[in-house]
Amino acid sequence: MRNTNRVASRKRRKKVLKMARGFRGTRGKLIRMAFGAVDHAMANAFIGRKQKKRQYRRLWTVRINAAVRALGWNYSGFINGLNKAGIEMNRKVLADLAATDAEAFGKLVEAAKKAC
Repeated sequence: MRNTNRVASRKRRKKVLKMARGFRGTRGKLIRMAFGAVDHAMANAFIGRKQKKRQYRRLWTVRINAAVRALGWNYSGFINGLNKAGIEMNRKVLADLAATDAEAFGKLVEAAKKAC
């Protein structure tokens, strides 16, 4: 009788089927289909984690731009002014300020205008 290492094989297959739970049709039931489906899903998940960061930064930029334009200025000038003024705030915080605390954001815009 040949040695097949059944314990590890079963464990690997169970792990893949657990990850494939909820997939439609045989992709969530049969091991051959599940292997391909899980590989595809994991590759897309990896890509998605990178895209999420890009998409949030774009969203923050749009929000900052809208708030700055409401105060009569543009995004690139605002960011340049912040850099010249030595104010180091990331776009996530700036976008949150623009959405929740207009008064504080207005003070940042004025500081950036003075620095330019």
